[in-house]
Amino acid sequence: MRILVIEDEPQLARHVVGALSRHGHAATAQNDGILGLALALEQQPDLVVLDLNLPGLDGLSVLAKLREAKNPARVIILTARGDVEHRVKGLKAGADDYLAKPFSMEELVARIEALGRRVATPASTDLLEAGDLRLDVQRRRVTRAGHNIALSPREFDVLQVLMQEPTRVFSRTELCERVWQRDHEYDTRTVEIFIARLRKKVDAGFKDPLIHTIRSVGYTIRPPDRTQATTE
Repeated sequence: MRILVIEDEPQLARHVVGALSRHGHAATAQNDGILGLALALEQQPDLVVLDLNLPGLDGLSVLAKLREAKNPARVIILTARGDVEHRVKGLKAGADDYLAKPFSMEELVARIEALGRRVATPASTDLLEAGDLRLDVQRRRVTRAGHNIALSPREFDVLQVLMQEPTRVFSRTELCERVWQRDHEYDTRTVEIFIARLRKKVDAGFKDPLIHTIRSVGYTIRPPDRTQATTE
């Protein structure tokens, strides 16, 4: 996932970014509420780790402005232990979860990845699209530029996860958890194998690839006009 950490303690922010990076996420930090809000609106991260006690603009105000702007990022707020009033206000304002300080870094990463596993349900349709690629959820049928693509059940499941949130970057671990669900059934090498299979079936023979590897982070699916230079 692409994660923005808005935390006024620089050392803590660096530790959080480091922990998230080690787990395969693309994380950046900002220490000021006003600058953090601007960065969130500009970069559209998948998730925001938001401290409430921020200079410039407090965390609750940042959250409120994100939701006013219809920003879809998941938000986990960091609060002082026992600060029940602010926790309740944060959840009512649109936060997805909260964690009290001081906290375990392992718990923070676990909560973030749990939020990331919440699958977005396609709005009132079973047809997912990315460029000229179409996936019919009910019929389990995939076409590109009108041509049928035969996929195995697991290949279909991996592609469906990617297409439910186009342009979002999924780590190998998250794809494993979304598709295989039980730890003993997979390792991250399995994801690489299935992505390679999908590339051969979905992108082979087409000028513009749709499935992209984000170096050291994971995989995403993007229509040709959304492709960025960070892909390989």
